[in-house]
Amino acid sequence: MALTRLECIRRKAARRVVGLISGTSADGISAVVTEITGTGLEARMRVLGFGTYPYSLELKEAVFELFHPETSTVDKICEINFVLGEFFADCALRVIGECGLTSGEVDLIGSHGQTIHHLPGLKVVSGYTTRSTLQIGEAAVIAERTGIPTVADFRKADIAAGGEGAPMTPYLDLVLHRHPTMGRVLQNIGGIANLTHLPLGATVDDVVAFDTGPGNMIIDAVVRHHTHRAREYDEDGRAAAKGTADAGLLVELLSHPYFARSPPKTTGREEFGETFALDLMRRAGERGLGLEDTVATATALTVESIARAYECLLPGGSKVDEVYVSGGGARNRFMMEALADRLDPTPVLEYDALGYPSEAKEAMLMALLASEHVMSTPANVPRATGAKRAVVLGALHPAQ
Repeated sequence: MALTRLECIRRKAARRVVGLISGTSADGISAVVTEITGTGLEARMRVLGFGTYPYSLELKEAVFELFHPETSTVDKICEINFVLGEFFADCALRVIGECGLTSGEVDLIGSHGQTIHHLPGLKVVSGYTTRSTLQIGEAAVIAERTGIPTVADFRKADIAAGGEGAPMTPYLDLVLHRHPTMGRVLQNIGGIANLTHLPLGATVDDVVAFDTGPGNMIIDAVVRHHTHRAREYDEDGRAAAKGTADAGLLVELLSHPYFARSPPKTTGREEFGETFALDLMRRAGERGLGLEDTVATATALTVESIARAYECLLPGGSKVDEVYVSGGGARNRFMMEALADRLDPTPVLEYDALGYPSEAKEAMLMALLASEHVMSTPANVPRATGAKRAVVLGALHPAQ
């Protein structure tokens, strides 16, 4: 009897898997081609190639409209879901080609899609108590256009099991970066900042992970507003470096209840999106702050909220020997220097020092989760998400 395509993939010594994601900043799609061997804590990954493919201005504006209830409508969500599926498929084929491969030489695609709303807090609706999340970028389209089985919707099984559906990165961090004698923090600074704490010799039950608060999201919003969209972000932290953070405003911003909340916890645009950024800019304006001082204050908020999370929210006695930073924040020299000063004497290093490209990390996670789905291996970290149990993540769209 002939083996099915998925059975053949399961039996391979090494699986070639593409990972795709558009993150909280919604700049475009990060894509990676990986080779994965093993499963669970024995899984190993090798990066064959990666790329970042920005949205067109038209598509980016359409996606940003979906983040806000006042501009998002069901017909727009329906349409952009399929449009993004086409774009994700194009990016998958592009990164495969740039690696010198064909789609027939790739076993799987793992696609996170684009989060447009994430509601991790419990809410009673029509008598049902639930959390919810929504990612778009139709996986059926990706599978059809590429001819490659595609796994997507990774957050939902964890939410169904009582978790918040995030963070998911701790699984990758545990598999690839646990160390027998070093306590490590893997810090991501994307639109939202999040950490994974791996105590020395960590097992899945030892991992602590949560969102620390805003990463680049507020900084980007301030820059876009003040430059009338001529600039999208503070390149290399140059504006912040010229400014001075307003200590009084920083204290006010740090009083947001999210920062004191105990993990497990996640956040997003719903708490630290456009409304928060506009309020920050209003208060900055009342203090007479210009672009550079406002960006410096927003940057200080990111740095200080990260540092306080280490000091106040990690388990008592936690030893942090090394911090590795990934995401866009790792390319912001001013932010990295400020974080290193704040955490001194703990060394703060770029994620690339671990042998993997920082730009590819989140896409690598999607590739790993797709591989684990096919291998029927649970890949959430219940202590991080709050789920009642470990579950297999994702939903499979087999290619025809």
